[in-house]
Amino acid sequence: MAMLHKASVELSDIVQRYGKAFEQAHWPGIDQRRVLKAIAQCRTSALGGHIDQCSSCGKLRVSYNSCRNRHCPKCQGTNRERWIEQRESELLPIKYYHVVFTLPEELNRYCMHDPVYFYNSLFTCSRDTLMTLAWDTKHLGAKLGMVAILHTWGQTLSLHPHVHLIVTGGGETETGHWRQSRSKGKYLFPEKVMSQLFKGKFMEAWLNWHKQKRQPVDQATRTALYSKQWVVYCKLPFGGPQGVIEYLGRYTHKVAISNQRLVKVDEQGVTFRYKDYRDGGRTKEMQLSGVEFLRRFCMHVLPSGFRRIRHYGLLASRNKPRLRYRQVLMGVTSKPKEKRDWKEVAKQRMGYDAEQCPCCKTGKMIRIQSFSANAPPILEKTQAAPTT
Repeated sequence: MAMLHKASVELSDIVQRYGKAFEQAHWPGIDQRRVLKAIAQCRTSALGGHIDQCSSCGKLRVSYNSCRNRHCPKCQGTNRERWIEQRESELLPIKYYHVVFTLPEELNRYCMHDPVYFYNSLFTCSRDTLMTLAWDTKHLGAKLGMVAILHTWGQTLSLHPHVHLIVTGGGETETGHWRQSRSKGKYLFPEKVMSQLFKGKFMEAWLNWHKQKRQPVDQATRTALYSKQWVVYCKLPFGGPQGVIEYLGRYTHKVAISNQRLVKVDEQGVTFRYKDYRDGGRTKEMQLSGVEFLRRFCMHVLPSGFRRIRHYGLLASRNKPRLRYRQVLMGVTSKPKEKRDWKEVAKQRMGYDAEQCPCCKTGKMIRIQSFSANAPPILEKTQAAPTT
């Protein structure tokens, strides 16, 4: 369990320092402006807050409200843990596979121009590729369960759209029987077969987009896309349900860059750490101007209301009764977990007790006052502390 702590440099510092210059240089869209504003105001007086007092020593603490924006690196901790708790109750005692479908860089400009269409197509084509192969009796002949998670970034904040899928190592046949995957290696299905099928499905979606927009097809791009092998990456299967949970904790609620990767922000720009996978995954540092850093970050702001985590097949919401029945058949006794208060989640899963007095460590912090946005607390000589 990780203790909550404040990073020395935060994304909000960059937005506050370079946000206006970025807006003047690039005129970002309304979704991007809304995200930058939320990040800049997160846990500041601009969002209001409350005052707690220790029941034992009388210590006062001012806590400012969080923005709760899904792109903010400070607001994902308890959301992630809550989501993981719900998924724990849906696991089966089987192997799970990890598959990643990646779009070629030639499609990046299309993703930036029409992200809703192309990111939806990435989800759909990835799902359909696995479902098509799963229903084929040569491979499995059953219905899979999948959780798909969209990531759009690379380590240097470049555009790199790809979908991570957690896939059940087996599925239900049309007669309702469970059929285990025949694969014993890291590939649920043959890699080249998945790659070719995925390419064919996405190219069809790409051509349909041109028809819908009544735009001519760029023949050079079409040739390049058809001539290359599309990347479908598979990791070794998880050893069991616990491995799946550990994976979910790392990937589900990630944002383009965490505060822990930021090194410094000054008049020269922003310095951050990244892993260079072309050099054996070695950790290096990169410096960008503040405006360029925010430009890259804003490429990963998703359209309002766009769902970046989706469930398919046996793991889809409409199939939960069927999943519960399958768990019973496999000897799993599990009940859906109720949504808990963030303080409970933080204490039990993250090792942070928000109600413990930071001074005497024995008293309980009790809320004595709340204040609205931009309204200063009435009490004096208080000490600010972040909330979750």
